[in-house]
Amino acid sequence: MRDSVFNCCFNPPHPPGAVEETHWHSNRAQALPQNDRRFLIFFDFDETLVDECSDDAMVTVAPGGSLPSWLKDTYRPGRYNEYMQRVLAYLAEQGVTPSNVRNTIERLPPCPGIPALLRFLMSCPPQDFEVICVSDANTVFIETWLQSLGFRSLFMRIFTNPAHFDENGQLQLRPFHSHNCLRCPVNMCKAEIVRRYTAQRVHEREGRRYQRVLYVGDGANDFCPSLTLAPDDVAFPRRDFPMHRLIQEMHEAKPGEFKANVVPWSNGEDIINKLRKVIEERA
Repeated sequence: MRDSVFNCCFNPPHPPGAVEETHWHSNRAQALPQNDRRFLIFFDFDETLVDECSDDAMVTVAPGGSLPSWLKDTYRPGRYNEYMQRVLAYLAEQGVTPSNVRNTIERLPPCPGIPALLRFLMSCPPQDFEVICVSDANTVFIETWLQSLGFRSLFMRIFTNPAHFDENGQLQLRPFHSHNCLRCPVNMCKAEIVRRYTAQRVHEREGRRYQRVLYVGDGANDFCPSLTLAPDDVAFPRRDFPMHRLIQEMHEAKPGEFKANVVPWSNGEDIINKLRKVIEERA
């Protein structure tokens, strides 16, 4: 189905307890959060930090560089996480090792200008940005890639599907959580993650809100959390990707409904330029 404002992830607030706690506090950086951070910025991973889909990259290590038809035919809409579990099991059966997996992920190219953007964030005063990753990839892929480029310490939290290599060398993948959003994949609603994490941090900050919340993404599942942003916040959709098209469609279909400022990006430098202005405006 074509991406559309009306079939994406816009949903009413969830009742209490809609998100399971299982993986909520996992994947923390070494340092505890600093409660004086001025801005909260979320990043997607696939096609936002890396310039392709990390799951698709795994196909390149399959025999012949492709998956058998019987396996591809098991995919069901909204259940990609379950499909990827079967793909990873197949790859392990075909002799793909943890080293093969890590080497493939380490070779993923960053999106244009993203290394410069992450270096910019690392160079900012510590009270400026609290940096979070929220992705439908998995812990092994994201941790491996960030560590290989030296950016892991920048991210205070990584919210993604938990994964680990078992004793047989197979990458075991599990869903991040369950939720009540009927239009999101069953394993992850990013809007729920953004809402809940932001509320949790404001509570930890004794009610003090961030000056701005910012969200950088590309896909249809990044449109969903961008709807949670307030008028002073900033959505950074990758130009001409689904998130950008869905925002444009909402502007046309429901003027005024999308609240956040919108800054499309093609290069990380576009984001840096806006962040410099945000810092100066709120100094």
